[in-house]
Amino acid sequence: MEDIGQLIQDFGFPIIAMVGLGYFVYYMWTNLNDVVEPAVEEMHFALIKLIDQVRMLDNDLIRLQQKVDTILQMKENEKKDSATKKIP
Repeated sequence: MEDIGQLIQDFGFPIIAMVGLGYFVYYMWTNLNDVVEPAVEEMHFALIKLIDQVRMLDNDLIRLQQKVDTILQMKENEKKDSATKKIP
């Protein structure tokens, strides 16, 4: 603590405060680049993979819906055919 007091007496409080603030900014910048940036990049790739999987599921659902519609149409046509065969 005596060293800090001596520095404040030699250089003044504003200069020492700015040096401390500069160190804080440097610490935050390095922490952001070393820890947060790789985590965000990893999450970005996971998000891209998830979006691709959702698109594939959507395509599968569309194909499945088309198959169900086709089968329902075929059943409806069979009912119409069997109804027309009974009429004569």
